[in-house]
Amino acid sequence: MGDIEAPDSSQPRQSVLMSVLPSKEFATSRKGMLLIAEGALSFISFVCFAASAAAAFVTVPLLAFLASVFFLFAYSTKFNERFKGFCFPLMDFIRCVTSSIIFFIISIMAVSKYPDGSSKAAGIFGFIATVVFALDFYVIFNELAGFLKQRGESNEEPAGQRDDFSDSDSD
Repeated sequence: MGDIEAPDSSQPRQSVLMSVLPSKEFATSRKGMLLIAEGALSFISFVCFAASAAAAFVTVPLLAFLASVFFLFAYSTKFNERFKGFCFPLMDFIRCVTSSIIFFIISIMAVSKYPDGSSKAAGIFGFIATVVFALDFYVIFNELAGFLKQRGESNEEPAGQRDDFSDSDSD
């Protein structure tokens, strides 16, 4: 029969869904939990805005959800390590800062301007998302600051050595 091979039953089959989902180690890490919370809150806020009178604000939670899912996928599959030209932590920091600010603004507008319940619910979930995004950019900022401080200390030694050599050359 030749063309069709029997599947190897000694190896467990991994479903397509399990290959797309993040690993348990990453999902239970601080970054994984923050990204999952950001994605979930953005999606809930998107659904609430879509069902409310404040449907004009539906774009922000949708874009925040898609960006959170992208970064969740990139970090969990180590996709970010393959591209050295992009600074993924900086892009993630900018995403968190802008999402936090914009979610805060549209949540205030949704709660104060629109009287229906789904607008109020979208505003409440938006405020919670604001806090989660702010916590994430705080964590990223501390990691970036520690990395830059460590890198700055390692760059100071060669500069000092170069000055010593240049002084001895001029004598």
